[in-house]
Amino acid sequence: MPPEEEHRIRVHLDEMLEKREITLTDLAKQVNIKLSNLSEFKTGKKRAIRFTALTALCRALDCQPGDLLTYEPEEVPLDMPGRE
Repeated sequence: MPPEEEHRIRVHLDEMLEKREITLTDLAKQVNIKLSNLSEFKTGKKRAIRFTALTALCRALDCQPGDLLTYEPEEVPLDMPGRE
């Protein structure tokens, strides 16, 4: 099995909590997710999230999945062939 590579997904739960003026503890209670699991998701340490959990977060925060998660591609070297 190949070594696990670092994921490039960034979680923006902090920003959404601030916009909605809600604490992580209150959100955890509202969506019925353990605070420790939600904290790991917030910090990007969680390796997976169920669609049901993502749905609950989006419902509670009145947002889209793209508001919570973004993909950050790796930097492409300037001397890479084919780069203009």
